[in-house]
Amino acid sequence: MGSSVSIGKQRVGRENPPLIIAELSANHNGSLDRAMAIVDAAAQAGAHAIKLQTYTADTMTIDSRMPEFVIEDKDSLWNGESLYELYQKACLPWEWHKPIIERAAAHGILCFSSPFDTTAVEFLEDLNVPAYKIASFEIVHLPLIRCVAQTGKPLIISTGMATVSEIEDAVRTAREGGCTDLVLLKCTSTYPASARNSNLLTIPHLRAMFDCEVGLSDHTMGLGCSVAAVALGATVIEKHFTLNRADGGVDSAFSLEPAEMQNLVLETGRAWRALGHVSYGCIDAEAKSLAFRRSLYITQDLRAGQVLTPENLRIIRPGFGLAPRFYDTVLGKTISCDVVRGTALKWELVGG
Repeated sequence: MGSSVSIGKQRVGRENPPLIIAELSANHNGSLDRAMAIVDAAAQAGAHAIKLQTYTADTMTIDSRMPEFVIEDKDSLWNGESLYELYQKACLPWEWHKPIIERAAAHGILCFSSPFDTTAVEFLEDLNVPAYKIASFEIVHLPLIRCVAQTGKPLIISTGMATVSEIEDAVRTAREGGCTDLVLLKCTSTYPASARNSNLLTIPHLRAMFDCEVGLSDHTMGLGCSVAAVALGATVIEKHFTLNRADGGVDSAFSLEPAEMQNLVLETGRAWRALGHVSYGCIDAEAKSLAFRRSLYITQDLRAGQVLTPENLRIIRPGFGLAPRFYDTVLGKTISCDVVRGTALKWELVGG
């Protein structure tokens, strides 16, 4: 089930290594030079794509300090900030998009974005981005999904917090809008997320339910969840990415650093290669190891006609004699010719 998707020159599907997306998000910390350096570092680490977010504080919310517009959660990285203040600080200036996209293209990696309203879609279409991502918080924004689907570009939708019914609505809206290349991402919308709350077994269930490619938007620390997701069939892995967590920033606490991103690419690639196919028996690479199995060996010099006993016949390494399962069969039988200690027992050496 599921069918592969093309995003630019990258193929997304189980016949390919997982597509690794480095999420820039707010880690530019208000500096275009830093944003460019993050693109450079992502490419050097082996990421296949850099993802942006396209919004302004005014396209996201209104400037208000009323209680529902202020984050009041002591466990939140953004406790005490108003939504407007947060988005004003985190947004990527729209005039930076073009140079960032061009920088990614120079490295040969993809660059696309998450639009948060229709004006962002129009802007990104002018930049000819190769795909779109719908953030978890926007999965219920069906008019936005319809607008993106109508571009005909591949569409990645994060499913954090979404019920099956909400995912069904989003998928139906995307497909009815003209989207033929769809990827769903399992996501836990906490920042950071915990492994305990990741529920990665949802990945094959999503694939079966919606017959599309499925990946993971991973907000956990470390690489374990991403590697496990690949083992469960994830074909896309998205991780927030920064140059150095110690530099701070809205998303820095749950972002990978360059060496970690390099390891993510390496280990998810290994996990994908390790999947292989259902296989039993000795493969070519194991053939030499058959010698280290146990088998039946003569352990004393014997004359023709002597009886095979536990004292002169043992199950030992190497594996060039009869298989151990024949031990009871040959005990009590005679040896058919003279043999020396260390001879592998073969059927032609066994008499009556």
